[in-house]
Amino acid sequence: MQPPQVWLVRHGETEWSRDHRHTSTTDLPLTSSGAEVARSLKPRLDRDFALVLTSPRRRARDTAELAGHGAAAVDDDLAEWAYGDYEGVTSEEIRESVPGWTVWTHPSPGGESADKVAERLDRVVARLREVEGDALVFGHGHALRALTARWLGLPVADGRLFRLDTATVSVLGYEHDTPVVLSWNTPANGPARP
Repeated sequence: MQPPQVWLVRHGETEWSRDHRHTSTTDLPLTSSGAEVARSLKPRLDRDFALVLTSPRRRARDTAELAGHGAAAVDDDLAEWAYGDYEGVTSEEIRESVPGWTVWTHPSPGGESADKVAERLDRVVARLREVEGDALVFGHGHALRALTARWLGLPVADGRLFRLDTATVSVLGYEHDTPVVLSWNTPANGPARP
């Protein structure tokens, strides 16, 4: 019997994700291109999942709906990393006043700390490990990268090692009893199974 898998889907493109602006609490819709690519995920995600979760943000919920999983349960712990004063700002703009800034290595004034992000994503990981069968999660770039780090038993900051584009599918699972990445950042038209 194959061990359970966790399929991760980053939401489709929004205006701010396209322009590399940090987006957490701002509830932007998908662009027309983002919606089209989200729809194209439907055949790939047409399978039975024991649990389907989504971030509460519109872009993740809309991606779930367009990909055929509109009944996904909302889990507030899947919200994107809160950027505080850096909401809507690009990394390049932030680095003009804070050289070398990344969300992984520096604080975001008025935003979440890495410890707070780890705390809530650890709850998601625990929930996913209790599922009997495969799970599907719709979320955001930094939060899903941080979730992956926590799945692997790594610090949140190691999420920086996992590039994650919009409307891509990644799969977590196990090799024997060890949590692993089975596939990563595959586009909507990528392979159907890891």
